[in-house]
Amino acid sequence: MNSDRATAADPRPGHTRFERGRLRAAWTLVLLTTLCAELTFTAVAVPITWLLLPLLMVMYGAGILVIREAVVRVGGGWPSLVVLGLAYQVAEDGLGLQALTSPQMYGAADWGLRAFGINWTYWESQIGVHVVLSVLLPIMIADLLFPNLRNQTYLRTGGFVVTGVLAVLGVLGLRGIVSATEDPGYRTPWGLTVAYVVALALLAWTALRVLPRLRLPDGVRSDRRAPRPVVVGIVSAYLTMAFLTTLLPLGLGPDLLFGDMMSPGLRLIVAAMAAIPFGWLVLRWRRAGNWTDGHRLWLIGGILVSHTAFMMPASPISAVIGLITIGLEVALLMALGRRLARA
Repeated sequence: MNSDRATAADPRPGHTRFERGRLRAAWTLVLLTTLCAELTFTAVAVPITWLLLPLLMVMYGAGILVIREAVVRVGGGWPSLVVLGLAYQVAEDGLGLQALTSPQMYGAADWGLRAFGINWTYWESQIGVHVVLSVLLPIMIADLLFPNLRNQTYLRTGGFVVTGVLAVLGVLGLRGIVSATEDPGYRTPWGLTVAYVVALALLAWTALRVLPRLRLPDGVRSDRRAPRPVVVGIVSAYLTMAFLTTLLPLGLGPDLLFGDMMSPGLRLIVAAMAAIPFGWLVLRWRRAGNWTDGHRLWLIGGILVSHTAFMMPASPISAVIGLITIGLEVALLMALGRRLARA
């Protein structure tokens, strides 16, 4: 039977198959986001995180799916995704978990600089984690899995609205479940809550109204060369680990890697010195004439393996879970590489 034949319900040939493809892509992104952001990261050190899987899929999956759909609808690109990633981090950690200001949540106030009631070290660490691991990497992998949908929406308008509602419910779930459990009775000061909402509005306006209208350089430059894929992987793994170990205790344990060798303020600067050049390198590489899907896979792999390895020192069980997780990450990326090579 010809699957492209028109039907009475929908006269457009192949429409049903196309819709199924979009739905698969949407669910894949939901799963990828939850995997990259939590299940291959925090869950390695804190396996009980798996018990929150339904809430995590709503918070991460719906939230990032909404971000991706909004950017595609306005014709935005990676800059818009980065800015909305910042907004997502404020929504999750500021309004949901309240971890940006809580003096008790996760012990984050003891990780580094806390001033004016804000956990600055935690905030900077989560900017990197959420922009890269929650937003950019899952969307990059989804684009490799579904290249024909790279610049198309996954959801119709109704689905987009429902997903947005779920994302809001996810933030409320973090507030009512995780925050209420980790720091019972704590409430973010109203002034900061208003500041968060204003910041969200400004970031969304910038990402969806301002950036899509700018003509940012994005074309391939034949005179520019990216290093070999394996070098991209090594550099991405190193800089990811450098960023995380500067701001967070290994395996979310009690002690930072460098102890008292760096002041809290210096840690913020050193971490930025790892993150900003990393972003600059990726921007240069992706415009190189020899930049390929192989480079993208090594970039993704370096970040994923490094962020999983960061959590392994938490305990012997975490070390075993981490090794298994890294093995699965490498195997799945290799399988994706073979699939891309056949395409």
